[in-house]
Amino acid sequence: MKIGLFFGSFNPIHVGHLVISGYMAGFTGLDQVWLVVSPHNPHKKREDLIRAYDRLEMARLAVEDTTELQVSDIEFGLPRPSYTIDTLTYLGERYPQHEFSLILGSDNLYSLPRWKNHEILLRDYRLLIYPRPGFRDSGLENHPSVQMTEAPLMEISSTFIRKSIAEGKNMQFFVPEKVWDFIDKKGLYRR
Repeated sequence: MKIGLFFGSFNPIHVGHLVISGYMAGFTGLDQVWLVVSPHNPHKKREDLIRAYDRLEMARLAVEDTTELQVSDIEFGLPRPSYTIDTLTYLGERYPQHEFSLILGSDNLYSLPRWKNHEILLRDYRLLIYPRPGFRDSGLENHPSVQMTEAPLMEISSTFIRKSIAEGKNMQFFVPEKVWDFIDKKGLYRR
């Protein structure tokens, strides 16, 4: 199968993540998109993250009614922080029957040269790029491994959702219903 890997903290997962994942599954030739929940992204502050297993559970709740989108906890068993190239290497060894592509926002394409072994990512994987607000040319847009997509521009972020919940705002329309119920029941992101 052709699998798109959408890495993220998903802190929390929101409708923007699902729109992008759904677009990639439906319009880029992928058979499935795996949402890879990262326990600790090396580019993010650890103290901003809620428990990894709560983020994993919210991601599972968000996609439990679809077959095109799946959730992977593969990085939970790997050394931390998680580097994309290490996870891809492990997945390739564990699932040699699959062809993996990497799903990235245009902001990540811009920062890609600072990633561990980024030249191997560009050499060995197809990178499916979705637009992000404030996108700047990275110089990699015309690389043979890079495919710019016309995925919808999503101006919603997990940071905005966390901040709004902490301020007592109702964010139930920004996350799937089951995810909102989980956040509300556990009192997540409240001050």
